Amino acid sequence: MWAHTPWVGRFLSPGMRGRELEDYAGWCNAVEGNTTLYAIPSAQTVDRWAEQAPADFRFAFKVPRHVTHELRLRGDAIALLGAFLDSVQPLGDRIGPLQVQLPPSFGPDALAVFRSFVGRLPSSFAWVVEFRHAAFFDGGPTHRTVDEWLIGAGIGRVVLDTRPLYASSLRSDAALDERRTKPRLPVVTDVMGTAPVVRVIGGDDLVTTIEGLRVWTTQLSEWIIEGREPYVFVHQPENCESPALARTFHADVASVVEGLASLPVPLPVVPATEVVGQASLF
Repeated sequence: MWAHTPWVGRFLSPGMRGRELEDYAGWCNAVEGNTTLYAIPSAQTVDRWAEQAPADFRFAFKVPRHVTHELRLRGDAIALLGAFLDSVQPLGDRIGPLQVQLPPSFGPDALAVFRSFVGRLPSSFAWVVEFRHAAFFDGGPTHRTVDEWLIGAGIGRVVLDTRPLYASSLRSDAALDERRTKPRLPVVTDVMGTAPVVRVIGGDDLVTTIEGLRVWTTQLSEWIIEGREPYVFVHQPENCESPALARTFHADVASVVEGLASLPVPLPVVPATEVVGQASLF
């Protein structure tokens, strides 16, 4: 996300409602487009995103859940996927890896459906798949089979790294909700594609979260040196510190990878208290 009330006055300037992406793009050069999981964006919305996002910004959109969770890749799933792709097409090169996030109930019994769906994905986009069923992580026949198909199609697997979340002592209801919705699965990095996507889920404790991010410094550096374009997204139960955590991690990788492009310089943020004070003068 790029609009979050706790960020106002810290990462986002007050009074930017509807234009928060402009400020966010000064802190981070990519976003995990979670809104598309719930609905195909309107043409007006996409035009607004295109206006606010710099040319080197990337959207890692999630495929609508109607395709993945409701149709479960069957029936009209490809047609609906086509409508989604048409909707975001105006963003052009700013479209990063597209995420096919599958529900935990999508397992070995759906292998034939999965293979058919993957075989029809347009190669003009970068694709990654997030599995949540244990059979895709145990090294068994299902795991090996889907990896074979993904390698053949040039598609990567999303890493959902919940180790920091489960390593933290929980202090908030939001953290409890995270544990209820984020599975504890092995970290598998054998099939990552040209645009690896790593989602690090932290807990209430910031130290544990940043340590969980730094575990990835060496791997990210290796992928970049190999010529890949990795994407890392960090989540917390309240997401209050996520932009700062992302920039800290980027700096860690930059200290290892010589010549890594810098993140943008954030625009000055007007503290909310100043805006309130100015408004009171009129």
